[in-house]
Amino acid sequence: MIETTPASADGQTGFLGTLLKGTEQTVLTATLALATILLLIDAIGRPLGGIHVPGKDEYVKQLTLWLAFVGGLAAAAQGTHLTLSTSEFFGEGLARRLSRLFGFSVSAAVVAILGKGAYDIVRVHRAVAEPKMLPIGVPEWASEAIMPISLGLMALVFVWKSSDRWWGRGVAFLAIPAAFAIGLIPSESLTFIWPLALVVLAAALFGAPVFVAMGGVAAVLFFSEGTPVSAVTRKVYDLIASPTLPAIPLLTAAGYVLAESAAAERLVRFFRSLFGWMPGGIAVMVAAVCALFTTFTGGSGVTIIALGGLVYPILRKDGYSEGFSLGLVTASGSLGLLFPPSLPVVLYSVVASSRDQVVPLDQLYIAGFLPGLLLIVLTAAYGIAVGRHVSRSRQAFTWKELAVSTWRAKWELGLPFVVIGLFASGWLTMLETAAAALAYAVIVECLIMRDLHIFKSLPNVLLKAAGLMGAVLILLSIAMGLTNYLVDAQIPDQILAWVQLHIHSQAMFLLALNVFLLVVGSVVEIYAAIVILAPLIVPIGAAFGVNPIHLGVIFLANLELGFLFPPVGLNLFLSSSRFNKPLPQLYRHVMPFLIILAIGVLLITYVPSMSIGLLKLLGKS
Repeated sequence: MIETTPASADGQTGFLGTLLKGTEQTVLTATLALATILLLIDAIGRPLGGIHVPGKDEYVKQLTLWLAFVGGLAAAAQGTHLTLSTSEFFGEGLARRLSRLFGFSVSAAVVAILGKGAYDIVRVHRAVAEPKMLPIGVPEWASEAIMPISLGLMALVFVWKSSDRWWGRGVAFLAIPAAFAIGLIPSESLTFIWPLALVVLAAALFGAPVFVAMGGVAAVLFFSEGTPVSAVTRKVYDLIASPTLPAIPLLTAAGYVLAESAAAERLVRFFRSLFGWMPGGIAVMVAAVCALFTTFTGGSGVTIIALGGLVYPILRKDGYSEGFSLGLVTASGSLGLLFPPSLPVVLYSVVASSRDQVVPLDQLYIAGFLPGLLLIVLTAAYGIAVGRHVSRSRQAFTWKELAVSTWRAKWELGLPFVVIGLFASGWLTMLETAAAALAYAVIVECLIMRDLHIFKSLPNVLLKAAGLMGAVLILLSIAMGLTNYLVDAQIPDQILAWVQLHIHSQAMFLLALNVFLLVVGSVVEIYAAIVILAPLIVPIGAAFGVNPIHLGVIFLANLELGFLFPPVGLNLFLSSSRFNKPLPQLYRHVMPFLIILAIGVLLITYVPSMSIGLLKLLGKS
């Protein structure tokens, strides 16, 4: 889940906080703009005689590096790093303050260690006889210096956020030299390697970000074998060279631009004019508009925050009960996760692909279309069944209202077709399509609809988006180091051997996978779950003969369902916060939707033709 630190310790108050925020805002806005412009120059120039920017790929690679680490710093300042925190269950008091101090003290220490590893990489690259140069004549190490700088500042932010009192911040700061002191002990004489790893994992339960837990455990494991900590951060270069990874920050920014504008009101009016005349038509409208929003915001919870306060009163005014209305809004917050350009699909394609097997992004999107549509239809069908018993008069269908609402929402309704059309046509790459989507969203919302001011409000929107993009990219960067260790240690092979010993059929494996991912999805944020589990599950699925594209759809659909699964599925937590309702009450309201969508996930799992059938029909498989 995503936890926001208390305002008193958010690191964004006072002169230094204002300076840090302004610097982050300027750097991130300029970096996003430059990456978008570079990609669009190639896209537009290709049919005009091959106009392009020399060295564009290298520039985009370095810009992605900056988005990852400056965005990670912004996420630390905003308190939006992805966490497994259970500290919110303590309530306000001594236990919560101590858990925060412990979690952020360990975070500061681990991030400082990772910063030292990043510094070592930059120092080595600088010391070579002929340093690698960027096309503009700047040495590559100068751009790479953003890694240790950002990680160092991030460690200081965690120190500041550890407590409201100076003595607490002093304790957190002392954790940094203590961690370095442990590193001076020869690894062969260190007898408490596993207790160190357990301390890091315990910190994750008390508020430390997931990337801290993964980076800390990886650092401990590498240290136990005498390998430099820089091995954790070295894999970042393999990551940022991925041909699809830079699409994540671009699409995240596009989604936030839509969420912060008045696009939601226009889309609600359109879908209401389209479905409002039906029995349960308002419920269908909620499912449709939430699915469309989630497609662009990536299941990050933005849908419930942005749309919850808008559609919940509409449902109540239309005669739906409080329980049904809360359940529908909570369940609909994750619909649309499988459609392009959803970020979890992009991330899964990046993480699940390896030298031995590639999971193409375009095939994953095509395969997810019918399963994603099935989940929306099941939710809407239940809404229609309930709506038949609602006695309020329904909105009459008129061609005039449909025409007017369509015209007002035409730009937002056109965005999915622009994205899908550009990507599916083969004219643009996924990266160029993502850049086009961001440019489209900014032009529409800032220059055409004028919901956002391009200079006054847009930079702040992009800074908010950076909280998510930085959290995801930092998590993925650090996770690559841990994954590298696991592969070298043959952990996936050992897991596969255990699974094959206890499970003997594909059907049983898929059922076990359903249950496992459902439980994981209820306690782990979807981006963290993809990064941690996909590299382990993909080879096991291959051993049981599961089509890798079908496995990806199963994986994502199960995690989508996990948003609703007790105890603290992300949508449950966000709805509880958004509507000020206790979690046990939401469990009851969401249960019918959970059962209905679980049936859909089982159909997706055991009817593979629903996903790979469309691929075969289109000649893609």
